[in-house]
Amino acid sequence: MLLSFAYENASLCFLETTVKQIEDAFKEFTTREDIAIVLISQYVANMIRFLVDSYNKPVPAILEIPSKDHPYDPTQDSVLSRVKYLFSAESVASGRR
Repeated sequence: MLLSFAYENASLCFLETTVKQIEDAFKEFTTREDIAIVLISQYVANMIRFLVDSYNKPVPAILEIPSKDHPYDPTQDSVLSRVKYLFSAESVASGRR
């Protein structure tokens, strides 16, 4: 049974891929110095949301993308939420609203 493909710079998830395998791949890619951007479908990111939300380093950047079967939901995107927070905090600090 095929669980997942693992390439040097990519990992593909299938229905049979376990959450543990997704967690391990995320941890590996976010600790490698030769990776600048991690592309992850929002559907898969939701499976490991606690890891994605707790990741706070600028590099590699985490980019959540829509999948073919699951539409993108901006309310669940942790990066977008952080950006909105930063801009709202900046506008409050500068007296703009």
